[in-house]
Amino acid sequence: MSEWLSNAIARGQGISDWLTPKRAEAVAQLAQTPWPTRKTEAWRYTPLRSVERSAAKVMAPDSALTPVSINDLNAIELVFVNGQFDRQQSTAQLPAGLSIHLGSELAQADQGQALVQFSAIKPARHLFGLVNDALVEDVILIRVEAGANIAQPIRISSLLSAGAESHTRVLVRLENEARATIIEDVQAQGDSLSTAFVEYDIADEAHLEHYRFALQTDTNVSLGGSHFKLNNKSTMHSTIVGFGCDLSRLDTDIIHAGEHADAKLNAMYLLDGKELFDLHATVEHAMPNGTTEENVRGIVADRARAVFNGRIHIHRDAQKTLAELNNRNLLMSDKAEINTKPELEIYADDVRCAHGATVAEIDKQALYYLQTRGVSRSRAQVMLNFGFINELIDLMPNEALAEWIRPIIRERFAQMEVK
Repeated sequence: MSEWLSNAIARGQGISDWLTPKRAEAVAQLAQTPWPTRKTEAWRYTPLRSVERSAAKVMAPDSALTPVSINDLNAIELVFVNGQFDRQQSTAQLPAGLSIHLGSELAQADQGQALVQFSAIKPARHLFGLVNDALVEDVILIRVEAGANIAQPIRISSLLSAGAESHTRVLVRLENEARATIIEDVQAQGDSLSTAFVEYDIADEAHLEHYRFALQTDTNVSLGGSHFKLNNKSTMHSTIVGFGCDLSRLDTDIIHAGEHADAKLNAMYLLDGKELFDLHATVEHAMPNGTTEENVRGIVADRARAVFNGRIHIHRDAQKTLAELNNRNLLMSDKAEINTKPELEIYADDVRCAHGATVAEIDKQALYYLQTRGVSRSRAQVMLNFGFINELIDLMPNEALAEWIRPIIRERFAQMEVK
């Protein structure tokens, strides 16, 4: 077993609070879980050396850290600083139909119910999800009442100082016919290590608009997950934007637990230098008449490495399922690397499913053409690559977020070079 994991287990055993029963379960599972190696299928292309050598540690909150400003967003803010909930920076006045609580502040009976919900959607196979179970300081519980339409987006920001370690957890419940937009955003200064997991229970005919921005770069280590359970006629539209760092791993699970559920997932990643980004997305169609549309696009430059594993599992009873998975990648360097593995596992006989993956290089003729017309090399790269990603940005329902992320991606492109 890894020394880092042994230390995490020991720390989890030393915490006594309302989450102790769940911590004990996680610690017991971790003690029986081998540390992943290149022979471990889920980690074949993603070595964990960055985790093992990390010197990140638990730190007190830094009052100088504040969430990045997004014009015209007008969000309900939930802020973690170095793993601790920051009430001062979080929104106190909530609209009707929305409740937000810290688990430690609930009555004992309500804590018992929260324990039932905790890790009920996140699969137990996620190693660092179990680490989060064991080490999380507290849990935020978000509930949108039946029929409520929360117009303001809810932004969950996790801010980390240089060298800080953080473990955050949020449970979200959308009741019948409720509607909400939730944004997950981690901002780290360097040499940090974070696990950030959110579970979403989307009840009958409810709708979730979801975003996750994994924009850490440089020497950070980020390990997290977003996990969704869809019920009858519920819908979700999720957008993921990722940059690379020493190690960035994101696990996403979508469970169709009701009929006529609809899921859309658009993801994009842009990597440079020696960065690593790993996206594992699993969709479980367990009930009939469900639909899933998954589009994933990546651009990888220099010596960066991307990993994508997309699995769609059609259970025997999931007749009339419609599911599509498409992964397209662009390499900007001979030394850049993409390991992609789209999977379809089908046990029902009345379905329409498709999957595919492509890996291509930037069109050097087009690049040369633009340069001969007086366009600089860096500007030409941006022009050729931006359309590849911009199509997914255009599909983002929230215009303020789309306008905020576009210049960030343009700047990222400007730093990446064809080699």
